[in-house]
Amino acid sequence: MTEFPGTLKGTILLHAITLSLLTGLLSSVVLASAQPVPAATYDAPDTWLCRPGRTDLCSTDQAVTTLSADGSRSVQVIKPDAKAPIDCFYVYPTISQDPNPHSTLQAGPGERRAVAQQFAPFASVCRPFAPMYRQITLAGLRAAMTGNPAGVNPEMAIEDVRAAFRHYLAHDNKGRGVVLVGHSQGSRMLLELLKRDVDGQPVQQRLVSALLIGYNIMVPIGADTGGALPTLPVCRTGEQTGCVVAYSSFRNASPPPGNARFGRSNLPGSEVACTDPVLLSGQPLRSLLVRDANLLGQPVLRGDWEKSLDGVSTPFVDMPGLLKTACVKDGATHYLALSVNATASGSQPRNIPGDIVVNDRTLDDWGLHLIDVNLVMGNLLGLVRQQGAAWMAKAK
Repeated sequence: MTEFPGTLKGTILLHAITLSLLTGLLSSVVLASAQPVPAATYDAPDTWLCRPGRTDLCSTDQAVTTLSADGSRSVQVIKPDAKAPIDCFYVYPTISQDPNPHSTLQAGPGERRAVAQQFAPFASVCRPFAPMYRQITLAGLRAAMTGNPAGVNPEMAIEDVRAAFRHYLAHDNKGRGVVLVGHSQGSRMLLELLKRDVDGQPVQQRLVSALLIGYNIMVPIGADTGGALPTLPVCRTGEQTGCVVAYSSFRNASPPPGNARFGRSNLPGSEVACTDPVLLSGQPLRSLLVRDANLLGQPVLRGDWEKSLDGVSTPFVDMPGLLKTACVKDGATHYLALSVNATASGSQPRNIPGDIVVNDRTLDDWGLHLIDVNLVMGNLLGLVRQQGAAWMAKAK
């Protein structure tokens, strides 16, 4: 578990409250809001965090250290592939600390950190596109939570993402297959994009897959289609295309409680979709866990984790054999369960960071939301590579 010193706890609790609004308040506000807003334009280079053919966060090599149970270590460099046959379009989670209800289109440390941790490795399997968007900020969600939503307009964020995707289609796609990649608020934005601009429309033929991670994607119980997306099915094989990968991760010993933000359905006849990227990829679990700071920018390098990573300098680490995932369905819950090998050798840590802990209390309703993507990043990359090859074969 991840514990934070006193001065950091208030900040993390604030982020937790903020993220919770995205699965409750924001969803209802989005449905209720019909205010037309002018979307951003995406001709300027600085409205994109990543674009192919330039030097940015996605154009640099990514290094991962593998710590094996036998004590051996190796470093692999994940290189961007400028000739990747398909594209990826990424929308980042709630991360902006701008003071106004909506962020600007100028990248701050949060947006850069999200791209570096969650998306940059995807440049090894697809051309990377990551637009800025005027997301609802921490300040905006706090205001809405306290009954003062003035200036908060979810349609602004949605319309920005839609405008960025239209710009991509008009100027960059040229008939290529594309994978949509999102987490948390980013997945919420992509869900709206799919509903309004993709599902049942001609552009759906270009969709390789949609990775809608860390958000509740609802489907009828036992079904692969329907619910949130009428015609886009949940992915069931690694070669399936035009489908959705969705999950939220929790420790197997701490399943989603009654007040869980993710992985639990309160809608009769529906369940939260869960797809295990490890199972879909057909490969052993491969994590790209961040070494020293989590998605919120808070340090995690301490205790057993720090001891095991002594001498490791790469931004990502993987520990084969330590972790195992599986989708678990139990009543109203459906989630990606993580188990940790209790008999792991002394060369590997006994646990991994990922929980939010405030005042010595683990916020079980959040599960492992902070590491949803990194927990199975290597498998997501393998899956995108497989799906891309399958899409290309069909497109010929």
